[in-house]
Amino acid sequence: MTTLDVQYSPSALVPDLSVTLAEYHARSARARAGLEFRTLRYGPGARMALDFFPAAQPAAPLFAYVHGGFWQEMGKEDFSFPALDLVPAGIAFAALGYGLAPACTLDEIVASVRRGLRWLVAQATGLGADPRRVHIGGSSAGAHLAAMALSDGSGPSFASATLVSGVYDLEPIRHSYVNDPLGLDATAAHRNSPIHHLPARLPPTIVARGAIETDEFARQHTDFAAAIASRAESLDEFVVTGRNHFDVTFDLTDRTTALGSALLARLTAI
Repeated sequence: MTTLDVQYSPSALVPDLSVTLAEYHARSARARAGLEFRTLRYGPGARMALDFFPAAQPAAPLFAYVHGGFWQEMGKEDFSFPALDLVPAGIAFAALGYGLAPACTLDEIVASVRRGLRWLVAQATGLGADPRRVHIGGSSAGAHLAAMALSDGSGPSFASATLVSGVYDLEPIRHSYVNDPLGLDATAAHRNSPIHHLPARLPPTIVARGAIETDEFARQHTDFAAAIASRAESLDEFVVTGRNHFDVTFDLTDRTTALGSALLARLTAI
């Protein structure tokens, strides 16, 4: 393996990734068994669908989450678990699905996520959510895709963004094993790197990562936070002690943690 192969292998720092993945599955299964939800299509592609968990009261805030998996793995069904905390707190939740590489190019994946998030804003009122209070977030590749949605000049305004353990500059990615199913060249990597396409103004943004991350993921976090500091309406930055690239997502909606408390404060702000 090359140095970049190692740096973009966050599982190398996790003793047994299967334990965390099993927890994703178990918590998501509880959410899907115990909460009302609907699977809704936002486009014609086979995976252009989202799982929507409504809040009890009308005009609720909505948190739309984009899953990770290096643009080639996982699915919306693996990331239903934030609904367990959000729905009882009066916050609607959507887990967004999208096509994966190599069946889809990264340009197609970015376009799909942008389309899905635009659809949610347009349909929010009919879903019982407030279109002015649609918040977006994601982890790892999902953070990259959420950041690309922020850079969409024709896209809607979002109430806030929460980006966790993201990849914001894809140039090193194309020199690693992660690029095998993506096939990025220098032009495509630059085109799909949100750090190179930041709008003049960004909504309130949280940029977070686990403390147990490779140097490259730590660098990506630091560089992106610095790049948006003058553009974001406000910026909260977290390096979560004791958490790694994968289990840091469990803090997202846990109000007993600093990251969860900050996100829930954003979601419930009027």
